[in-house]
Amino acid sequence: MFMGDYRHSLDAKNRLIIPARFRQDLGETFVVTKGLDGCLTLHTEAQWAERVAQLEKLPATRSDVRKYVRLTLARAQECTFDSQGRIQLPALLVKDAGIQRRCAVIGAADHVEIWAEEKWDAYEKDAGEDFESIAESLPEMGR
Repeated sequence: MFMGDYRHSLDAKNRLIIPARFRQDLGETFVVTKGLDGCLTLHTEAQWAERVAQLEKLPATRSDVRKYVRLTLARAQECTFDSQGRIQLPALLVKDAGIQRRCAVIGAADHVEIWAEEKWDAYEKDAGEDFESIAESLPEMGR
């Protein structure tokens, strides 16, 4: 399980350090792609295969499905770590996420998300204000 919030900077070559805790669970090769809410997502190879299988089950006759599948897969790229635990993010994905330099690398249970730090801070502040009401609306949480 991926969890935690780590802050790192993107270097001039779009390389980003991924926390050691995440590197082990991601494996040697993994996939980075455009995520929801303005972030990038990292998926293990097994998770990615499962996600693609889910995408293939969606009705291709719907234009919104075609758009989502195309953008998700067109932006996807296999990644590996360099000797310093960094990945090189594609320039297009960096632009999509609005990353200038500072990043928040967060664990999101079954995947890792990379956010422009200021976007993550704003998202976290906004969502944090509604935390209790969101929890109450999730009957599956049961507490």
